[in-house]
Amino acid sequence: MTRIIVVTSGKGGVGKTTVSANLGMTLATLGRKVILVDADFGLRNLDLILGLENRIVYTAVEVIEGECRLEQALVKDKRQSNLFLLPAAQNRTKDAVTPDQMRELIGNLSNLADYIIVDSPAGIENGFQNAIAGAKEAIIVSTPEIASVRDADRVIGLLEANGIKRIQLIINRLKPQMVQVNDMMSPDDILEILAIPLIGLIPDDERVIVASNRGEPLILAEKQSLPSLAFNNIARRLEGEKVPILDLLGMHDNIINRIRRFFRGD
Repeated sequence: MTRIIVVTSGKGGVGKTTVSANLGMTLATLGRKVILVDADFGLRNLDLILGLENRIVYTAVEVIEGECRLEQALVKDKRQSNLFLLPAAQNRTKDAVTPDQMRELIGNLSNLADYIIVDSPAGIENGFQNAIAGAKEAIIVSTPEIASVRDADRVIGLLEANGIKRIQLIINRLKPQMVQVNDMMSPDDILEILAIPLIGLIPDDERVIVASNRGEPLILAEKQSLPSLAFNNIARRLEGEKVPILDLLGMHDNIINRIRRFFRGD
């Protein structure tokens, strides 16, 4: 049965599209057929992060308007044969499609893949309503900042109101050294506010930005990094494996931080 997952957030700039690209690529490398759907009409970026921008001929809007067949708009990844992209139209606004049209489009895709991952635009306006139409589950991406967490909390309420009950959390760009000196929210702080299951922690790492700018998802790098291990673990958890959450705080703990916490009484 096809799993239809929307990757969303309340606040922009939290790394949602990077998460979608790397998660889709990881699931494909595990042997799953994956279709990534860019639902950010007017501001598409998923094709850039995947390095597929030059291969786009048709978009989801042409499919909806009957100007091409669905299969013609799917862009096959040049490195991983199990991964496909359905691009958004860059020259249209977020009103170019309706939730009903999006729901029908996702329904037609559902026979073609094991996973459909929908990259949602930021915010909770029309673009968000389109992106969640047809989704059966959701992954919320939040950074450890109060504004991001507050907006994520609002999005969780909207997802539940729209009948999406299976909602999991990815905390992105965690800086353990800042958490340890109480300058950043900890995963426990965030989970206490959002009260949804955690499916992954991704450390802040400049290599993620470099890989995105090169159109090469980090998961494809020859040398495994901590972020790529985090994406791999998230994909395996989606597959039902029991994989421990990375202990990022423990990895960066040191004697100075322990002394500081001792004197603070933590």
